[in-house]
Amino acid sequence: MNVKHFMEDKTLVFEITEELDHHSCEKIRKRADYEIQRFMPRKVIFDFERVLFMDSAGIGLIIGRYKTASSYGAKLEMINVKEKIKRVFNMSRNTKNNTYNNR
Repeated sequence: MNVKHFMEDKTLVFEITEELDHHSCEKIRKRADYEIQRFMPRKVIFDFERVLFMDSAGIGLIIGRYKTASSYGAKLEMINVKEKIKRVFNMSRNTKNNTYNNR
């Protein structure tokens, strides 16, 4: 698991690779919370293009980062979300269709 991030035009982007499971989510959570507080972006994007697997820990990661970003006045968006991962989110009923943006 690897996560890269960069800031561009008041947008903080996290590129996640491989798996979003219990073990990897803790590392991503700490990094994302730190960077959101550090940059205070207007938008936070999680790019799922290279995510191969996600379990319920990934749902918790995104919901928690949504709350963190919102507390700083930022919006959260997920891009390049594969259908099988969308199904995991949709089963949780915690995301809205407009949260996804396939670029």
